[in-house]
Amino acid sequence: MDTPNVVGESKKSGSGLRYWISIDSSGQESIFDADKYAIMQRVQIHARDLRILDPLLSYPSTILGCERAIVLNLEHIKAIITSDELLIHDPSDDNIVPILENLRRKRNKCDFENGAEDDSPFEFRALEVALEAICSYLSARALELESTVYPAVHMFTSKICGRNLDRVRKLKTRLTRLTARVQKVRDELEQLLGDDDDMLNFYLSRKLARRRGDENDVEELEMILEAYFTQIDGTFDRLTTLHNYIDNTEDYINIQLDNRRNRLIQVELFLSTGTMCLDLYSLVTAIFGMSIPYPWNDGHGYVFKWVVLLAGVMCLIVFAFIVGYAKFKRLVRF
Repeated sequence: MDTPNVVGESKKSGSGLRYWISIDSSGQESIFDADKYAIMQRVQIHARDLRILDPLLSYPSTILGCERAIVLNLEHIKAIITSDELLIHDPSDDNIVPILENLRRKRNKCDFENGAEDDSPFEFRALEVALEAICSYLSARALELESTVYPAVHMFTSKICGRNLDRVRKLKTRLTRLTARVQKVRDELEQLLGDDDDMLNFYLSRKLARRRGDENDVEELEMILEAYFTQIDGTFDRLTTLHNYIDNTEDYINIQLDNRRNRLIQVELFLSTGTMCLDLYSLVTAIFGMSIPYPWNDGHGYVFKWVVLLAGVMCLIVFAFIVGYAKFKRLVRF
């Protein structure tokens, strides 16, 4: 494969260049720049299939089996697999470096070399490496988030304050986004496992040899997909459990807050009732305490203390009646 010619044609075209790394079936690596037209000619796929890898377009996680290639768009992994070559976009990305290291380890173990003990087609081994990378990456992110969420939620339940609440909300947002990403990969694997015709399209080597397959020939690929579906499904279940834990904690916090609000309402009821009774008492004492000359007020000064005393007793009776009625209606608790 004449890589320098592809690069030259790409540069002459003036199109946007892209950074790729190629790993063939013998484990040889080469890095080159090529635009989408050069890549289409190299792997012989249609533009609509290559559009899945366009970083400017928002496509969900996709594993597409074409006539002569497999196109992968799994989170940060954007790759094309042929019967004898694996192309990975942007190998300088920090998320791609571990994948390349994994590929090199497999090459050192002769997993990618001709004549290896594993007689699986190259496209299956390359697909397995990509699935292993994305499943391991998402699982690591889930474990990292899990180790952060539990202490944060515990701290929030111990001390309810705005700072802890804001921290839990941010973690919940991260959890929701990660769960959606994991679910997309999970749904894609589940969809492939449910359609034997789609899995047959992944047998690129057989297509080149013009060998026809049937539904019984998908067992090897099915085993690979089921293994990583189980792994990603476990990650999804872990995130779902974590999400339920946060939701249950929020419900618990809301119950605690409602309880505190009820207590404040009870205190407000006592204060309002007491204020009303004091206002009545003040009204009575103010009326009889005015220095206004009345004929019936002459010689009856001793009555004032009885009026004040009886007014106080009546106010206490009114206060007790209101509180008792509220307790009878279960508006307050003692």
